[in-house]
Parts: sequence; C-alpha cells; structure tokens
Amino acid sequence: MFGIGRMLRVAVGVLGMLCVCAAGAGERLKDLASIAGVRENQLVGYGLVIGLDGSGDQTTQTPFTVQSIINMLGNMGVTLPPGTNLQLKNVAAVMVTSSLPPFARPGQQLDVTVSSMGNAKSLRGGTLVMTPLKGVDGQVYAVAQGNLLVGGAGAAAGGASQTINHLSAGRIPGGATVERSVPNALGQGEFVVFELNDTDFGTTRRVVDAINLATAPGTAQALDGRTIQVRAPLDVSDRVGFLGKLENLEVTPYQQAAKVIVNSRTGSVVMNQSVTLQNVAVAHGNLTVSVGTGANVSQPAPLSGGQTVVVPKGQVDIQQGAGSLMNVRAGANLAEVVKALNALGATPMDLVSILQAMKAAGSLRADLEVI
Repeated sequence: MFGIGRMLRVAVGVLGMLCVCAAGAGERLKDLASIAGVRENQLVGYGLVIGLDGSGDQTTQTPFTVQSIINMLGNMGVTLPPGTNLQLKNVAAVMVTSSLPPFARPGQQLDVTVSSMGNAKSLRGGTLVMTPLKGVDGQVYAVAQGNLLVGGAGAAAGGASQTINHLSAGRIPGGATVERSVPNALGQGEFVVFELNDTDFGTTRRVVDAINLATAPGTAQALDGRTIQVRAPLDVSDRVGFLGKLENLEVTPYQQAAKVIVNSRTGSVVMNQSVTLQNVAVAHGNLTVSVGTGANVSQPAPLSGGQTVVVPKGQVDIQQGAGSLMNVRAGANLAEVVKALNALGATPMDLVSILQAMKAAGSLRADLEVI
C-alpha cells in the first residue's frame, strides 16, 4: 500500500509539472499573426435551385424567379411564347456564397452556401444549377453546381406545421470549382510583412526578438504596434521554407487586455481571464411595467335616443421588485469574479445592466464591449 501511495504522489507531481509547463508555453506565430496579402476573397453569385417538392418560390410574388427561368431557357435555345404565365413550384431563386482561399488554383474544389432569397418554404432535395461566382472586381473566379445538403426537416398538414432547424439555406461540399486564381505578392519584393491579430506593442516586441533570435539580428523590425517587417529570401522556394519556419516559432504574448463582451440581442455575457473586480455595493431590483386595454360598455339613459357603445379603457400597472444592497467582493481572477457575480442572483439580461453600472463606477477593471 505504501508503494502504491508513493507512486500516486509521484504521478500527481509529474502531472502538476506538465500542467505548469503547458500553462507557460507560448503560442505559435501563425496563431498570433498573419502574412500581409495572404487572405481569403469572398465570392458571390445568383442562381436557381430546381427539383424542389412543391416548396419553391411563389412566382406571383417573386417575379425575378420567373425572369431568371425565362432567361435560362432562352440561353438553352428554348423560346416561350409572349405572355406565357409560368406557375412553377419546384424552383427557387438563391444567392450562392463562398470564400476563395489564398493560393487557390484552377480545378480546386470549394464548399458553397446556398440561401433562398425569395419565399421558398424549403430547399431540401434541390439541385443548384450551374452558377458563376464573382469577386468584388466582377470577374468570375469559380463555378458552382450540385445537390444541396439541408440540415433540417419540416412537415405540414391540416393547417398545422412542424419545422426542425432552418430549411431556407444549405451547403454543397466541394460544390464549386475554381476557374481563376488570384495573384499574390508573396514571392515579390525583399520583405514579408506579418500583421498581428491584435494591436499590442509588448507582443510585437517579443515577436521581433523571437524572429531575430531564430534567424539573424536585424532580420525583423517593428513598423508599429501591429506590423512587423521581415527580410526574406528572394527565391520563392527558399521563402516558403523560411516562412514555414517562422510560423512555428513559439512566442509568449503579453497578458491580453481585460474584456467583457455583451451580446445585446441574446443577453450573452463573455469575459476573459484578465477581468478583475474591485469592492462594490450593488442593489438591483426588477421593474415591471404592464400595459393593457380593457373595454367598458356605455349604456345610454332610457328613451334618450342614444346608442350603446364600447369604450376602451387603458390599464397600466407598475411593480418594483425588492432588491437588497449586497457587497460584491474584489476578485483577482476570473473564478472569483464569476463567484461574486453569481452571488447577486441576477439573470443574464440583468447582469448586463449591472456590469454597465460597475464599469461606470470604476469597479469593473475591463473594457466593456457591446456587440
């Protein structure tokens, strides 16, 4: 038993050392920064989804769908008589979006997202007809076509309906083929520029020191709090290997800025580990205002010749919930901050107002950002 207990203590000690080492390890440069000019490009196109089971656009309310069908048939040599009234239920007008990754070459496959822009009830089971995808310059960079995958289901009968997930959008894995590549400046010029994801002068200084230590003094220099200029080999093949080496350098960033992110639409509150609190007293009570409309019947006097009428009557009720004054203790780390805020017993929406008041009082040591 003594041997087993000693082995367990040794194992726990080794595990603790590993956790400390992992906590002190830095991040790869590729996770902290990106190379200027190496980025994705957004593509968009307008197309038609066919083969729907009666869940397509109502052509009387979406005339652009009918016009698109007539134009497509005309390009295929099918001419419709003037004044033809098309009543189609198996076609839907859609917008097709995708992202062209850096260094994409003709023939490469891209995933595309297809979204209904009319009043189609569902795109499930549909097929996207060949759709050119254009960039911001109006040039065609890819062509999309294929069967849609819609992660949802729906049914309706007797005036009742049931829908699971969203049926007006779907994806086509590998549904687009690249037809044109985007030129990049990676192999041109003497320098390559790294751009940090967040502006931080301390982290920028550490990245410059790490690059110069791994290569040669003077290879990298900071241009500002986010941009780092690096002297790279002129040969493209050597430059690729050089950048691959730099991207995997371990850099320990400075402590991130304390931030509290509040989503005003959903009431979600997210804070990072740098958030701290100072002592503050908080009293919070719910205020409920109810507004309703009643009806009173006005009856005229006998033989007065008047008419009985219904007079609306407004009703307003205001209730103030009880809120006691609570002392929120200072918290030096995220766990203590969460514990202190939970002690208030406030809902997420109430917590948003409390955090705003704490920030105004100077107790919340963090940047409060509302998205």
